[in-house]
Amino acid sequence: MTSSTAHTEERADGPHPPSSLQQLYEDPATPVASGPDRARRQAEILARALGPTPSTVLDIGCGDGSAAATAARSLPGHRLVGVDWSQDALRRASAHLTAVRGELSAPGLPFATGSADAVLFSEVIEHLVDPDAALDELHRVLRPGGHLLLSTPNLAAWYNRALLLAGTQPVFSEVSLRGIHGRPGSQVVGHLRLFTARALRSMLPAAGFRVVRITGAPYHDVPRPLRPLDRAACHVPSLASILLVHARAVPRRGGAPYREPPGEEGS
Repeated sequence: MTSSTAHTEERADGPHPPSSLQQLYEDPATPVASGPDRARRQAEILARALGPTPSTVLDIGCGDGSAAATAARSLPGHRLVGVDWSQDALRRASAHLTAVRGELSAPGLPFATGSADAVLFSEVIEHLVDPDAALDELHRVLRPGGHLLLSTPNLAAWYNRALLLAGTQPVFSEVSLRGIHGRPGSQVVGHLRLFTARALRSMLPAAGFRVVRITGAPYHDVPRPLRPLDRAACHVPSLASILLVHARAVPRRGGAPYREPPGEEGS
C-alpha cells in the first residue's frame, strides 16, 4: 500500500520537484497491494463485526484495488470506497472500485466527520512520516464505535529476532530508498516505521481506539521450507510476520488519550 503523507510542497518560486519518496510510490514497479490472504482475513473479521447492516467502508491506501476486490467478496451489501495518494495507484484501483484521491496529512481525507462505519488500513502505517496525525484523521472520519482494521509488518517477527541476534538488518526495515542494504530481500518498498504488537497496543488507545484483538498472518516472501513455521507463528501474534489489528473508535474524554481498562486489551 502507498503512503498518504508525502507530497510536493509549494514555495515562493514554485513547487519543489517530486521527492524520492513520491517518485517511489508513483513508480508502477513499486508493490501497492498487501496480498489476497491478508485482505481476505481482514474482510472476514470486518464482516463479522459489521453484520448484515449496510455500511460505508473506506479502504485507506487502497493501492491498485486488488485487496479491496478480494475484501468485497466477504462484504456484500456494504459500500466500499478506496482512497490513495498515488495517481498511478488510483488509475489501477478504479478498475475494481470507486477510488478517490486523499491524504492523511493536510488537507485530510475528503469525507465528513463520523461518516464512515469502518476503515481498512492495510500495510500503510509503516510508510508514514507522521502516523499520529494519520490515526487522528482516521478517528475523525469514523463514527463513534466505528471499526479500524489495520495490518502492518511485525518488527518482532520470529525470524527478525534471529536476524538481529546475527547482526543483520530485520526484514521489512529499510535504511535507503535507493537500494537494499544489510537485510534479506530485493525490493525497496518505502517502509519508514516498523511496529510490534506491544507498540500498537499502546499507540492505538493513545489515539482514541480500543483494541479489540490482535492476530497474526503469514508473509508471502518467507522461503517455502519455512512457511509451515511462519503459519504456526500466527498463533502467537507477537511472533507473527504480519500483525492484524481490530480496533474501535471511542470518544476522547476531554481531549485526553483513551486508555485500555485492565483486562480488556486485545490478545
